[in-house]
Amino acid sequence: MSETLQIVLGVCLLVAVFVLTRYIVARKFQRASWSIIRQLEAKGAMNPASAVDLPYRAPNMLRIGLRDYYGKSLDYMVREGIIGKTETGRYYLRIRPPQPTR
Repeated sequence: MSETLQIVLGVCLLVAVFVLTRYIVARKFQRASWSIIRQLEAKGAMNPASAVDLPYRAPNMLRIGLRDYYGKSLDYMVREGIIGKTETGRYYLRIRPPQPTR
């Protein structure tokens, strides 16, 4: 196999691995987001009066070096207005986004 072909195949493999890892991370964030939404629905946290505490905000020292999908998903959904946060640090569901299609 020529050197040029090896370089082209190597670059293609590198791009494929990058795209695959981005896809896996996006799926993990999506799964964490829907898990948080289902948990808020199950607890009936639909307005500020019924807001609940979520355990995802406290950093877990045993998971050093691992990505916190639940905490980042919760931060994102609060910023986007899907989940509301009270002054006391409790969370409630403001809007239920449509279920994604597979």
